[in-house]
Amino acid sequence: MSVATSPGSPVFRIEMLWRDERYRSGFIQAITMILLMLGVGWLVSNTITNLNALGKDFDFGFLWQPANYDINQRLIEYDSRDTNARAAVVGILNTLLVAAMGCVTATVLGISAGVLRLSKNWLIAKLMAVYVEAFRNVPILIWILLVAALVNESLPSPRDYRDVETGAVVLTNRGFYVPAPVFGEGSGVVLAVLAASIVGIVLLRAWARRRQEATGAQTPVLLIGLGLLVVPTALATLALGQPITFELPELAGFNFQGGIFMRDSLIALWLALSLYTGAFIAEIVRAGILAVSHGQSEAAFALGLRPNRAMSLVILPQALRVIVPPLISQFLNLTKNSSLAIAVGYMDATGTLGGITLNQTGREMECILLLMAFYLLVSLAISAVMNAYNARVSLVER
Repeated sequence: MSVATSPGSPVFRIEMLWRDERYRSGFIQAITMILLMLGVGWLVSNTITNLNALGKDFDFGFLWQPANYDINQRLIEYDSRDTNARAAVVGILNTLLVAAMGCVTATVLGISAGVLRLSKNWLIAKLMAVYVEAFRNVPILIWILLVAALVNESLPSPRDYRDVETGAVVLTNRGFYVPAPVFGEGSGVVLAVLAASIVGIVLLRAWARRRQEATGAQTPVLLIGLGLLVVPTALATLALGQPITFELPELAGFNFQGGIFMRDSLIALWLALSLYTGAFIAEIVRAGILAVSHGQSEAAFALGLRPNRAMSLVILPQALRVIVPPLISQFLNLTKNSSLAIAVGYMDATGTLGGITLNQTGREMECILLLMAFYLLVSLAISAVMNAYNARVSLVER
């Protein structure tokens, strides 16, 4: 009686690494990783050798040396005797300020222009088309310089307001002046009430959404939210004797004093980035709306919804899943395009850390690496937030 035996496993041979599909993928990845590490190692070694030849070392100690230069626009206290690290922080905050302002304004402009491009009014649709095509086909640097020139040449100088009654907001060729809040005793309580009101609005919106999904009944979130935002804060302010007041700008000598001063360079950069990016967002919004089936708008009209209500309740919510992914790229582009701020004298991260600090200290490698790390972290943060929002508004299958 014979016993059948299973054949033994095949003997491993070196050529199986690239011929056998069981090993080929891992082998190619390992070779690629080794080559990449060798390339990075060569680059680092070559850089260190060149730095030694120039008598330089790789050190970030320059960050704690005095900066010895002024920054005209700043959100925190700073003078020329502060360190390069604090100067870099001031520049980083300036970048984040113009990026945040630009993203909000560009979104509003882009959504408005995108919707109006689809208007049945011929004149409005063509005007929006001219705006979109003009800004999309001209480099952003030219628009920044043009807007800066318009701000400096068209707006009045501070001395022109000498015999004129000014309001809360003053527009001059040196920049804009807006009221500045002054926090007195008890202002912390008012701010706490305001924060609690905002939390209440968020919870209200979540409850109203769950209620509508479960029963179909709608809750007037807008009116109730405005009441929650205004009434408790107003009552707290009156009860504590108005602990928060506003300082208005006043002409003193040759310039205005008081209030918050937004330099002409900040205004020019903000407006140019907003208008430029808004043109691209307008095309994204238009494409997203056109991607929604016409049957959806016809069904909304059949239910008696007016065009504006149909757009806000039916069409735009469905278009968001098409709009949001490319919108992330536009926010990232706006943030990175803010590095052109030096063209109009606005001291952002590129102008401080990647400009004056780099030239004064001669630490080009360290400054460039820090600048790259900053933009990388900001870009990843924007992508994470927008991807989370995209996941929230994406179409959910039942």
